[in-house]
Amino acid sequence: MPAELLGKSLNELREWMASLGEPAYRGAQVYHAIYAERRREFAAMTNLPAVLRERLGREAAITLPMIARKYHSADGSVRYLLPLGIGSAADAARPAAVEAVFMPSDARQTVCISTQAGCAVDCKFCLTATLGLVRNLTAGEILGQVLVALDDNRERLAPRTNVVLMGQGEPLLNFEPTMAAVRILIDPNALALSPRHVTLSTSGIVPGIDRLAQEKVRPKLAVSINASSDAQRDVIMPINRKYPLAALLDACRRYPLRPWERLTFEYVLLGGLNDSANDARRVVRLLAGLRCKVNLIPWNPGELPYRPPAPTAVEEFRRILADKDVPVFVRYSRGQDIFAACGQLAVIETGIEARA
Repeated sequence: MPAELLGKSLNELREWMASLGEPAYRGAQVYHAIYAERRREFAAMTNLPAVLRERLGREAAITLPMIARKYHSADGSVRYLLPLGIGSAADAARPAAVEAVFMPSDARQTVCISTQAGCAVDCKFCLTATLGLVRNLTAGEILGQVLVALDDNRERLAPRTNVVLMGQGEPLLNFEPTMAAVRILIDPNALALSPRHVTLSTSGIVPGIDRLAQEKVRPKLAVSINASSDAQRDVIMPINRKYPLAALLDACRRYPLRPWERLTFEYVLLGGLNDSANDARRVVRLLAGLRCKVNLIPWNPGELPYRPPAPTAVEEFRRILADKDVPVFVRYSRGQDIFAACGQLAVIETGIEARA
Protein backbone atom coordinates (compact mmCIF):
# COMPACT_ATOMS: atom_id res chain seq x y z
CA MET A 1 0.00 0.00 0.00
CA PRO A 2 1.17 3.58 -0.58
CA ALA A 3 2.74 5.30 2.41
CA GLU A 4 0.34 7.77 4.03
CA LEU A 5 2.07 11.15 4.43
CA LEU A 6 -0.70 13.21 6.04
CA GLY A 7 0.10 13.49 9.73
CA LYS A 8 3.83 12.87 9.38
CA SER A 9 6.11 15.38 11.09
CA LEU A 10 9.00 17.19 9.46
CA ASN A 11 11.50 14.72 10.89
CA GLU A 12 9.39 11.73 9.84
CA LEU A 13 9.19 13.01 6.28
CA ARG A 14 12.93 13.70 6.18
CA GLU A 15 13.65 10.16 7.40
CA TRP A 16 11.14 8.66 4.97
CA MET A 17 12.71 10.48 2.03
CA ALA A 18 16.15 9.30 3.12
CA SER A 19 14.81 5.72 3.22
CA LEU A 20 13.90 6.11 -0.46
CA GLY A 21 17.45 7.15 -1.27
CA GLU A 22 16.45 10.81 -1.69
CA PRO A 23 18.10 13.78 0.02
CA ALA A 24 16.51 14.40 3.42
CA TYR A 25 15.73 18.01 2.48
CA ARG A 26 13.13 16.69 0.05
CA GLY A 27 11.13 15.73 3.13
CA ALA A 28 11.09 19.37 4.22
CA GLN A 29 9.84 20.38 0.79
CA VAL A 30 7.00 17.85 0.95
CA TYR A 31 6.16 18.96 4.51
CA HIS A 32 5.85 22.58 3.39
CA ALA A 33 3.80 21.62 0.34
CA ILE A 34 1.30 19.51 2.30
CA TYR A 35 0.74 21.80 5.25
CA ALA A 36 1.76 25.37 4.38
CA GLU A 37 0.74 25.29 0.70
CA ARG A 38 -2.05 22.73 1.32
CA ARG A 39 -1.32 20.78 -1.83
CA ARG A 40 -3.14 17.48 -2.18
CA GLU A 41 -1.54 16.17 -5.40
CA PHE A 42 2.15 15.36 -5.78
CA ALA A 43 1.99 16.56 -9.39
CA ALA A 44 1.33 20.07 -8.04
CA MET A 45 4.49 20.08 -5.88
CA THR A 46 6.54 21.89 -8.50
CA ASN A 47 9.47 22.40 -6.11
CA LEU A 48 10.18 18.66 -6.56
CA PRO A 49 11.80 17.08 -9.64
CA ALA A 50 9.30 15.59 -12.08
CA VAL A 51 10.75 12.08 -11.63
CA LEU A 52 10.27 12.29 -7.85
CA ARG A 53 6.72 13.59 -8.22
CA GLU A 54 5.89 10.60 -10.40
CA ARG A 55 7.46 8.22 -7.89
CA LEU A 56 5.54 9.77 -5.00
CA GLY A 57 2.35 9.43 -7.00
CA ARG A 58 2.97 5.67 -7.10
CA GLU A 59 4.38 5.08 -3.61
CA ALA A 60 2.69 7.63 -1.34
CA ALA A 61 -0.69 9.20 -0.59
CA ILE A 62 -2.17 12.29 1.04
CA THR A 63 -5.57 11.08 2.19
CA LEU A 64 -8.16 13.48 3.57
CA PRO A 65 -11.33 12.13 5.17
CA MET A 66 -14.19 11.68 2.74
CA ILE A 67 -17.30 13.80 3.32
CA ALA A 68 -20.18 11.35 3.52
CA ARG A 69 -22.76 13.96 4.45
CA LYS A 70 -22.85 17.55 5.62
CA TYR A 71 -25.59 19.34 7.47
CA HIS A 72 -26.13 23.10 7.29
CA SER A 73 -27.40 24.97 10.34
CA ALA A 74 -29.54 28.08 10.25
CA ASP A 75 -26.69 29.86 12.10
CA GLY A 76 -24.17 29.10 9.31
CA SER A 77 -22.45 26.18 11.02
CA VAL A 78 -21.77 22.98 9.09
CA ARG A 79 -21.56 19.48 10.58
CA TYR A 80 -19.48 16.99 8.60
CA LEU A 81 -19.94 13.24 8.80
CA LEU A 82 -16.59 11.72 7.88
CA PRO A 83 -16.08 7.95 7.41
CA LEU A 84 -12.51 6.89 8.10
CA GLY A 85 -10.22 4.15 6.85
CA ILE A 86 -12.42 3.13 3.94
CA GLY A 87 -11.16 -0.22 2.73
CA SER A 88 -8.68 -0.67 5.57
CA ALA A 89 -8.36 -3.82 7.64
CA ALA A 90 -8.59 -1.76 10.85
CA ASP A 91 -12.15 -0.70 10.05
CA ALA A 92 -13.38 -3.84 8.35
CA ALA A 93 -15.12 -5.22 11.45
CA ARG A 94 -16.59 -1.94 12.74
CA PRO A 95 -16.37 1.01 10.35
CA ALA A 96 -15.32 4.23 12.04
CA ALA A 97 -16.84 7.62 11.39
CA VAL A 98 -16.33 10.93 13.15
CA GLU A 99 -17.77 14.41 12.99
CA ALA A 100 -16.22 17.82 12.63
CA VAL A 101 -18.01 21.17 12.81
CA PHE A 102 -17.21 24.40 10.97
CA MET A 103 -18.51 27.54 12.72
CA PRO A 104 -18.05 30.85 10.90
CA SER A 105 -18.20 34.34 12.39
CA ASP A 106 -17.29 37.84 11.23
CA ALA A 107 -13.59 37.81 12.13
CA ARG A 108 -12.77 34.12 12.41
CA GLN A 109 -13.90 30.57 11.88
CA THR A 110 -13.74 27.83 14.48
CA VAL A 111 -13.28 24.18 13.55
CA CYS A 112 -14.30 21.64 16.18
CA ILE A 113 -12.57 18.30 15.60
CA SER A 114 -12.58 14.78 17.03
CA THR A 115 -9.61 12.82 18.37
CA GLN A 116 -11.32 9.44 18.73
CA ALA A 117 -14.20 7.72 17.00
CA GLY A 118 -16.66 7.51 19.85
CA CYS A 119 -15.52 7.89 23.45
CA ALA A 120 -14.84 5.65 26.44
CA VAL A 121 -15.22 8.27 29.20
CA ASP A 122 -19.02 7.83 29.38
CA CYS A 123 -20.19 11.28 30.49
CA LYS A 124 -23.89 10.68 31.08
CA PHE A 125 -25.12 13.95 29.56
CA CYS A 126 -23.16 13.55 26.28
CA LEU A 127 -24.56 11.75 23.25
CA THR A 128 -21.08 10.76 22.08
CA ALA A 129 -20.85 8.47 25.11
CA THR A 130 -23.63 6.32 23.68
CA LEU A 131 -21.24 5.21 20.91
CA GLY A 132 -18.61 3.78 23.23
CA LEU A 133 -15.04 3.87 21.99
CA VAL A 134 -14.67 2.64 18.42
CA ARG A 135 -10.97 3.48 18.00
CA ASN A 136 -8.31 6.16 18.31
CA LEU A 137 -7.65 8.43 15.35
CA THR A 138 -4.27 8.86 13.70
CA ALA A 139 -2.55 12.24 13.55
CA GLY A 140 -3.46 12.42 9.86
CA GLU A 141 -7.14 11.74 10.57
CA ILE A 142 -7.17 14.47 13.21
CA LEU A 143 -5.46 17.00 10.94
CA GLY A 144 -7.57 15.93 7.99
CA GLN A 145 -10.75 17.18 9.68
CA VAL A 146 -9.32 20.71 9.84
CA LEU A 147 -8.17 20.60 6.23
CA VAL A 148 -11.49 19.24 4.96
CA ALA A 149 -13.47 21.96 6.74
CA LEU A 150 -11.18 24.76 5.55
CA ASP A 151 -11.05 23.44 1.98
CA ASP A 152 -14.82 23.06 1.81
CA ASN A 153 -15.37 26.65 2.99
CA ARG A 154 -12.45 28.30 1.22
CA GLU A 155 -14.66 30.93 -0.42
CA ARG A 156 -15.80 32.37 2.91
CA LEU A 157 -12.81 32.06 5.21
CA ALA A 158 -12.05 34.87 7.65
CA PRO A 159 -8.43 35.80 8.42
CA ARG A 160 -8.24 33.82 11.68
CA THR A 161 -8.85 30.14 12.34
CA ASN A 162 -9.50 28.65 15.76
CA VAL A 163 -9.32 24.89 16.30
CA VAL A 164 -10.95 23.25 19.30
CA LEU A 165 -10.34 19.59 20.11
CA MET A 166 -13.81 19.19 21.58
CA GLY A 167 -15.51 16.78 19.20
CA GLN A 168 -15.78 13.04 19.72
CA GLY A 169 -13.34 11.44 22.13
CA GLU A 170 -11.01 12.30 25.01
CA PRO A 171 -7.83 13.84 23.53
CA LEU A 172 -5.62 12.92 26.48
CA LEU A 173 -6.48 9.23 26.04
CA ASN A 174 -5.08 9.42 22.50
CA PHE A 175 -2.12 11.54 23.50
CA GLU A 176 0.62 10.93 20.93
CA PRO A 177 -1.47 11.22 17.74
CA THR A 178 -3.30 14.22 19.19
CA MET A 179 -0.10 16.05 20.06
CA ALA A 180 1.50 15.12 16.72
CA ALA A 181 -1.45 16.82 15.02
CA VAL A 182 -1.30 19.83 17.37
CA ARG A 183 2.41 20.36 16.67
CA ILE A 184 1.69 20.55 12.93
CA LEU A 185 -1.28 22.88 13.50
CA ILE A 186 0.91 25.27 15.52
CA ASP A 187 4.17 24.97 13.53
CA PRO A 188 4.85 28.34 11.77
CA ASN A 189 6.19 26.31 8.82
CA ALA A 190 3.05 24.18 8.59
CA LEU A 191 -0.53 25.29 9.28
CA ALA A 192 0.83 28.19 11.36
CA LEU A 193 -2.00 28.60 13.87
CA SER A 194 -1.23 30.51 17.05
CA PRO A 195 -1.15 28.45 20.29
CA ARG A 196 -3.70 31.01 21.53
CA HIS A 197 -6.14 29.74 18.92
CA VAL A 198 -5.93 25.97 19.55
CA THR A 199 -7.75 24.54 22.57
CA LEU A 200 -7.79 20.99 23.90
CA SER A 201 -10.71 19.97 26.11
CA THR A 202 -10.38 17.15 28.63
CA SER A 203 -12.80 15.44 30.98
CA GLY A 204 -10.05 15.52 33.60
CA ILE A 205 -7.44 12.82 32.86
CA VAL A 206 -4.91 13.81 35.54
CA PRO A 207 -1.85 11.94 34.14
CA GLY A 208 -2.61 13.41 30.72
CA ILE A 209 -2.76 16.94 32.15
CA ASP A 210 0.60 16.40 33.85
CA ARG A 211 2.02 15.02 30.62
CA LEU A 212 0.68 17.94 28.59
CA ALA A 213 2.33 20.32 31.05
CA GLN A 214 5.73 18.99 29.97
CA GLU A 215 5.17 19.67 26.26
CA LYS A 216 7.19 22.52 24.76
CA VAL A 217 4.53 23.11 22.11
CA ARG A 218 1.00 22.81 23.45
CA PRO A 219 -2.53 24.13 22.98
CA LYS A 220 -4.59 25.96 25.56
CA LEU A 221 -6.22 23.66 28.09
CA ALA A 222 -9.94 23.48 28.89
CA VAL A 223 -11.19 21.20 31.67
CA SER A 224 -14.79 19.97 31.74
CA ILE A 225 -15.69 20.15 35.41
CA ASN A 226 -19.52 20.12 35.19
CA ALA A 227 -20.19 19.60 38.89
CA SER A 228 -19.64 21.29 42.22
CA SER A 229 -19.00 18.16 44.32
CA ASP A 230 -17.62 14.65 43.95
CA ALA A 231 -21.02 13.14 44.72
CA GLN A 232 -22.51 15.05 41.78
CA ARG A 233 -19.62 14.44 39.43
CA ASP A 234 -19.43 10.71 40.19
CA VAL A 235 -22.95 10.36 38.79
CA ILE A 236 -22.63 12.38 35.60
CA MET A 237 -18.90 11.84 34.91
CA PRO A 238 -17.77 8.38 36.03
CA ILE A 239 -14.14 9.36 35.33
CA ASN A 240 -14.38 11.32 38.57
CA ARG A 241 -14.21 8.07 40.55
CA LYS A 242 -10.68 7.61 39.22
CA TYR A 243 -9.62 11.27 39.23
CA PRO A 244 -11.78 13.06 41.83
CA LEU A 245 -12.07 16.82 42.02
CA ALA A 246 -9.27 17.29 44.58
CA ALA A 247 -6.77 15.40 42.39
CA LEU A 248 -8.01 17.15 39.24
CA LEU A 249 -7.77 20.63 40.73
CA ASP A 250 -4.32 19.86 42.19
CA ALA A 251 -3.18 19.00 38.65
CA CYS A 252 -4.67 22.28 37.44
CA ARG A 253 -2.86 24.24 40.14
CA ARG A 254 0.52 22.79 39.18
CA TYR A 255 -0.11 23.24 35.45
CA PRO A 256 2.40 25.83 34.13
CA LEU A 257 0.45 28.67 32.54
CA ARG A 258 2.09 30.95 30.01
CA PRO A 259 2.03 34.71 30.80
CA TRP A 260 -0.97 35.33 28.53
CA GLU A 261 -2.87 32.20 29.51
CA ARG A 262 -5.76 31.21 31.77
CA LEU A 263 -7.15 27.75 32.34
CA THR A 264 -10.67 27.35 31.02
CA PHE A 265 -13.21 25.41 33.04
CA GLU A 266 -16.26 24.23 31.13
CA TYR A 267 -19.42 23.74 33.14
CA VAL A 268 -22.42 22.17 31.41
CA LEU A 269 -25.54 23.34 33.22
CA LEU A 270 -28.09 20.55 33.67
CA GLY A 271 -31.49 21.84 34.71
CA GLY A 272 -32.30 20.98 38.34
CA LEU A 273 -29.12 18.93 38.80
CA ASN A 274 -26.02 21.16 38.98
CA ASP A 275 -27.35 24.64 38.29
CA SER A 276 -28.36 25.95 41.72
CA ALA A 277 -27.01 28.98 43.53
CA ASN A 278 -25.34 26.65 46.03
CA ASP A 279 -23.61 24.87 43.13
CA ALA A 280 -22.29 28.22 41.93
CA ARG A 281 -20.94 29.08 45.39
CA ARG A 282 -19.21 25.71 45.63
CA VAL A 283 -17.62 26.25 42.20
CA VAL A 284 -16.23 29.59 43.41
CA ARG A 285 -14.61 27.81 46.36
CA LEU A 286 -13.25 24.98 44.18
CA LEU A 287 -11.53 27.40 41.80
CA ALA A 288 -10.11 29.71 44.46
CA GLY A 289 -6.52 30.74 43.68
CA LEU A 290 -6.59 29.49 40.07
CA ARG A 291 -5.93 31.83 37.15
CA CYS A 292 -8.91 30.75 35.13
CA LYS A 293 -12.15 31.57 33.41
CA VAL A 294 -15.41 29.62 33.38
CA ASN A 295 -17.55 28.87 30.35
CA LEU A 296 -21.12 28.07 31.33
CA ILE A 297 -22.76 25.85 28.70
CA PRO A 298 -26.52 25.32 28.96
CA TRP A 299 -27.14 21.65 28.18
CA ASN A 300 -28.01 20.95 24.55
CA PRO A 301 -31.05 18.69 24.13
CA GLY A 302 -30.62 15.06 23.13
CA GLU A 303 -32.22 11.69 23.81
CA LEU A 304 -30.90 11.61 27.38
CA PRO A 305 -32.71 12.04 30.75
CA TYR A 306 -31.68 15.66 31.34
CA ARG A 307 -33.14 19.07 30.62
CA PRO A 308 -31.71 22.51 29.84
CA PRO A 309 -31.45 24.97 32.72
CA ALA A 310 -33.93 27.80 33.11
CA PRO A 311 -32.60 31.14 31.81
CA THR A 312 -33.00 32.59 35.32
CA ALA A 313 -30.81 29.81 36.75
CA VAL A 314 -28.13 30.46 34.11
CA GLU A 315 -28.09 34.17 34.93
CA GLU A 316 -27.98 33.63 38.69
CA PHE A 317 -25.12 31.13 38.35
CA ARG A 318 -23.22 33.59 36.15
CA ARG A 319 -23.84 36.49 38.53
CA ILE A 320 -22.60 34.59 41.60
CA LEU A 321 -19.31 33.75 39.88
CA ALA A 322 -18.90 37.27 38.49
CA ASP A 323 -19.59 38.84 41.89
CA LYS A 324 -16.67 36.81 43.27
CA ASP A 325 -14.40 38.07 40.46
CA VAL A 326 -14.37 34.78 38.56
CA PRO A 327 -14.28 35.59 34.82
CA VAL A 328 -17.38 33.84 33.49
CA PHE A 329 -19.07 33.60 30.11
CA VAL A 330 -22.27 31.92 28.97
CA ARG A 331 -21.63 29.92 25.80
CA TYR A 332 -24.74 29.03 23.84
CA SER A 333 -23.63 26.28 21.47
CA ARG A 334 -24.11 26.71 17.76
CA GLY A 335 -25.55 24.16 15.37
CA GLN A 336 -28.17 22.68 17.73
CA ASP A 337 -30.62 22.25 14.85
CA ILE A 338 -28.22 19.87 13.07
CA PHE A 339 -26.92 18.06 16.20
CA ALA A 340 -23.57 19.86 15.92
CA ALA A 341 -23.58 21.47 19.37
CA CYS A 342 -21.51 20.56 22.41
CA GLY A 343 -22.37 17.03 23.56
CA GLN A 344 -24.48 16.22 20.48
CA LEU A 345 -21.89 14.54 18.23
CA ALA A 346 -23.01 10.94 17.93
CA VAL A 347 -22.99 10.26 14.16
CA ILE A 348 -26.69 11.06 14.10
CA GLU A 349 -28.49 11.02 10.75
CA THR A 350 -30.85 13.96 11.15
CA GLY A 351 -32.87 13.61 7.99
CA ILE A 352 -32.03 17.23 7.22
CA GLU A 353 -31.11 17.71 3.60
CA ALA A 354 -27.34 17.59 3.13
CA ARG A 355 -26.39 20.30 0.66
CA ALA A 356 -23.15 20.39 -1.26
